[in-house]
Amino acid sequence: MTAHEDEEQGEVFFDESDIINEIDVDEEDLPDAEDDIVEDSDDSIHIFTGHTEFVVNLNLLYVLHAEDLFSITIFPGELYAVACSPTDPVLVATGGGDDKGFLWKIGHADWAFELQGHTDSVSSLAFSHDGQLLASGGHTDSVSSLAFSHDGQLLASGGFDGLVKVWDTSGNLKSTLEGPGGGIEWIRWHPKGHLILAGSEDCTVWMWNADNGSCLNVFSGHGASVTCGDFTPDGKTICTGSEDATLRIWNPRSGESIHVVRGHSYHTEGLTCLSINSDSTFAITGSKDGSVHVVNITIGKVVSSWASQTSSTEGDTESIECVSFAPKFPWAVSGGMDRNLTIWDLQNSSPRFICNHEEGVTCLAWLGASKFLATGCCDGRICIWNCLSGECVETFKGHEHAIQSLSVSSNLEFLVSVSMDGTARVFEIRNFH
Repeated sequence: MTAHEDEEQGEVFFDESDIINEIDVDEEDLPDAEDDIVEDSDDSIHIFTGHTEFVVNLNLLYVLHAEDLFSITIFPGELYAVACSPTDPVLVATGGGDDKGFLWKIGHADWAFELQGHTDSVSSLAFSHDGQLLASGGHTDSVSSLAFSHDGQLLASGGFDGLVKVWDTSGNLKSTLEGPGGGIEWIRWHPKGHLILAGSEDCTVWMWNADNGSCLNVFSGHGASVTCGDFTPDGKTICTGSEDATLRIWNPRSGESIHVVRGHSYHTEGLTCLSINSDSTFAITGSKDGSVHVVNITIGKVVSSWASQTSSTEGDTESIECVSFAPKFPWAVSGGMDRNLTIWDLQNSSPRFICNHEEGVTCLAWLGASKFLATGCCDGRICIWNCLSGECVETFKGHEHAIQSLSVSSNLEFLVSVSMDGTARVFEIRNFH
């Protein structure tokens, strides 16, 4: 039968004489009707949703019990922060964009600890080092940063209202620290005492005694918002980075600016991130200009400079979003909107590997003191990298939008992520030690 005849006759029927061959097919192999719908793969073992726009001023915060396979599904909203307990391997807290925070006790579903006072988004969470507490804040504007004291006795929160609030272990507000004329960008605790350091949009850095609420020092000198900073691990020095493209190194006692790092050998645009190595000798900084620099804190000099390893198609540089020193190896890492994770060899001041991603890298987390590193990306994927070989050994899928933050359980078996898609997801990482 010709094609023309086929068209004229319309429907075509087959009889047994038209059969060429017969093949046996197992009925179990036949697809169901619903199999026609193809969904993206999801590698997570637990899924938890965040807050909902349908409930006014309600921030849902879930604790993930890593031994129970269950999910809580409510209308999704953005999730900003995740924190794994440093001592309890199955305790995780997540926070979203509304006004309440809860600490849930694993194995006690009917028990919850609420931190009162939020009137806007919960954008950051952190457990105390002893695993007893969760940090949160209560402000009249978005909470921008939270942190626990190293002994776990106090927690502090900073908001875009310019206030820093100190809470006791029962979640009661102990004091409100005033002074900055702009929003709080970040908060850090002194490694050996109850001193709080906070950077502000008004170009200043403030340090208070959290026990009595007194202001100990105001560090002035930056010409724009102070976007990142920290005490050195030995507690003897302060490093701060700013939108003014400078790194300042301070004496905490006198408030003196010991060194100012700037100029042609340093960043040309605002700093976005900062990390200090464990022996308090070097700081690594990333910037909107796409460059990474390592600075000798003692002498205030740049010792290594690395430009972006790729160029934007529009010719503009891509921002560095996260930097860190390796906990065990002589490496540093940086990730950014150029879609790369770069593993730097500190001894040779050169890249060991450039690890490509489909979209920009927003955050990273070392899997303990191992050679493995996790990166969170704008496309919702999480990549696990072997930093010895530069190979991507696993890609976790499940999120639909950008990853906001990553946290690793204390037993190094679970990686928890939160995303703009309104979910928190748990992935198994026990094979990456």
